[in-house]
Amino acid sequence: MLDIASVARLLEQPRKIVITTHHKPDGDALGSSLGLYNYLIQQGHHAKVVVPSDYPDFLSWMPGNEEVIIYTENVAISDTLIAEAEMIFCLDFNALSRINAMTDSVRASQAVKLMIDHHLEPEDFDDFRYWDINACATAQLVYTFIADALNNKALINKDVATCLYTGIMTDSASFRLPKTTAEVHLIAAELINAGAVNWRIHELVYNSSTENRLRFLGHCLSSKLEVLYEYNTAIVSVTKAELEQYDVQTGDTEGIVNFALSIVNIKLAAFIVERTDGIKLSLRSKGEFPANEICKKYFSGGGHRNAAGGRSDKALDEVVQELKDILPNYKKLLIQ
Repeated sequence: MLDIASVARLLEQPRKIVITTHHKPDGDALGSSLGLYNYLIQQGHHAKVVVPSDYPDFLSWMPGNEEVIIYTENVAISDTLIAEAEMIFCLDFNALSRINAMTDSVRASQAVKLMIDHHLEPEDFDDFRYWDINACATAQLVYTFIADALNNKALINKDVATCLYTGIMTDSASFRLPKTTAEVHLIAAELINAGAVNWRIHELVYNSSTENRLRFLGHCLSSKLEVLYEYNTAIVSVTKAELEQYDVQTGDTEGIVNFALSIVNIKLAAFIVERTDGIKLSLRSKGEFPANEICKKYFSGGGHRNAAGGRSDKALDEVVQELKDILPNYKKLLIQ
């Protein structure tokens, strides 16, 4: 669905461009957005990154971060930028509902919309699509979009490379997930050659916890972890009161589900948290187990086979029990 010749022609002259990504941006969402931003401004485009919500402090060091506009904190400015945009790049999401409060503004915009993404079953809202479910990260696709599709590898400078390396590193769980192919490692090497300081990026993302975040992690693992060995499943559930007790900030819950999945023989892990706007679920799995199917079928969500999310308006204990009640349906897959 990508007519690269048409996209290249659109980008031949400076354009008003908005780059956006999903609610609560993670490393890939923000890294791919800022990577693309740092590429576009080199060509004289009037680019702005507008994100639906805040994001973790451990991502705020990336080049161009100071130019990011948070929609919920700057609604009028954001809506004006979206309305006046000639192009909108939609990165790391495949349905407009994933941008929450921005949905109506982006849907109503007359701008050309180009989606760059790697999630299953994209919604048909875009004019152009650079999409591959086999990519380990959207940042990987932004790299190939610039380097291969647009043939502008020379413009992948240190700032672009730093952001894209961050996106690939975080979405591949530090190059550990099955979609981390030889091609991904070659791209990572190209980004390091372009100026990305790999060890420093890892340090900034993974070794910058606050004391509260570390104590909250300890609380989750010591007091909130439930292991169901008959289904090779581990569940961590957290109340809103516990979030307040540990002064949990955006990003502080990220990665906790992976600790549960690291237990020997566990094939499915869930982190279930009570938020002010409902219950949020984060599921991770190993091998062929379809975490995305559970989220889509039962919890109004979706995602990748091994990494998916969902939500519910029920009480926390009801959601935990609902997940447990679902497990017998998948017992054969979980214990094989």
